[in-house]
Amino acid sequence: MSFLLNLVYGLLLTALSPVLIYRSLVHGKYREGWGAKLFGSLPRLDTVADDRERYWFHAVSVGEVLLLQSILPELRSRDPEAEIVLTTTTTTGHAVARDKFPHVIVSYFPLDFSWAVRRALSRVQPTQVILVELELWPNFLKAAQHSGIPVSLINGRLSEQSFRGYSKVRWLLRPVLQSFQLLAVQNATYADRFLRLGEKAECVRVTGSAKFDRVNTDRGNSQTLRLRRTFGLAEAEPVFVAGSTQNPEEKIALETWLELRSDFPELRLILVPRHKERFEETARLVKSYGLPLLRRSVVVTPQGAASEEAAPEDSVARVVDDGVDADGWDADCRDADRRQADKPVLLLDTLGELSACWGLADFAYVGGSMGSRGGQNMIEPCAYGAAVCFGPNTRNFRDVVESLLARKAARVVDDKPALAALLREWLTDRQSAIAQGIVAREFVLSQAGASQQTVDLLLGMEEQDEVSIAA
Repeated sequence: MSFLLNLVYGLLLTALSPVLIYRSLVHGKYREGWGAKLFGSLPRLDTVADDRERYWFHAVSVGEVLLLQSILPELRSRDPEAEIVLTTTTTTGHAVARDKFPHVIVSYFPLDFSWAVRRALSRVQPTQVILVELELWPNFLKAAQHSGIPVSLINGRLSEQSFRGYSKVRWLLRPVLQSFQLLAVQNATYADRFLRLGEKAECVRVTGSAKFDRVNTDRGNSQTLRLRRTFGLAEAEPVFVAGSTQNPEEKIALETWLELRSDFPELRLILVPRHKERFEETARLVKSYGLPLLRRSVVVTPQGAASEEAAPEDSVARVVDDGVDADGWDADCRDADRRQADKPVLLLDTLGELSACWGLADFAYVGGSMGSRGGQNMIEPCAYGAAVCFGPNTRNFRDVVESLLARKAARVVDDKPALAALLREWLTDRQSAIAQGIVAREFVLSQAGASQQTVDLLLGMEEQDEVSIAA
């Protein structure tokens, strides 16, 4: 079985190599971590002491890494002597992991070649492996099982589309699923799907979604206030944030803002593309409309410091960059716009700051939902009490969306005209937008607690292992 999987993986990697090389050269992706990915060259750690635990968490990308912000502190508080290793698959996930968890060992996850996963496990020597959301790697799971290392899946989810695909190979998937000693899933629907695929009932637990835990509800937090100063946003200015966007959602948001600003000149726009390789593309889009642009990545203080950290509380940020003048105006903007003193379009082109940026939003559009992506996380803007909307394709968050819509705590917009009409409605009747935001925030707060339940289960597994060894 391992030989066949290695052969399939090798053929796939060979077929994809031109794309990987192209993206590496053009977009700067896939340049790091190949030693860990191909050969399992993760950090070599000493054998863990008998009275301590070493947890290996794997989070594919940024979303899964950020989810661990609620779980790892809970685990640390309950087991302060434990060692934690965190791996990611993507470069952006790796960067965010290093930033958010400076005291954790961070590396890349091996590709599912048998030699790579065996070497990785032998170097890390974990006492538990915890995978986040949905990771089914047969060679890795087999190697962990062979080494007697318990593997858990936390915050698990299984979409209807994935379930239909897996159902066609249920006979092949059953032994893979039964490698897990714990599946902690977000809701009963996901639990039922895993059971129908052949997972043992005693291994499946419903914990809720950890995405609801430790979300920030305070718009006065230091990171959000710093962004407000950086972007020069006045308290009285209504802010429209289009976040986690994919092509062409930035264009939709930009044209919506252009349509509304003649009637609502105080409305500000912040664009936050989902992927860093699209930051430049989005900047060029704004410039193509002849609009002033302020980029988070190039903001400095009026005194010329390298960061807004040193700026006084009442300072207004400016930008310096090719094509940008000392007043923060893009050099390509129309003279008419400058005479009208138009405020610039704001571009958040840094990693790890979207969570804080949602705290600036009076109105929020959550991207990845007008195409085939399946939507992105709308819980954070809801937690801040923003008036939230998204497109019609939100299958990745179907249960959350159904709960929000049932409470009238969010709205669906099918296209640009619908988005413009909704924003106009909210700007005209601000109280209705505020009321929707309050309901959304209350819903998020009511769902908290999954992280604690998850850690209870992980620590319970540790106790069960000790009992079985003693027996």
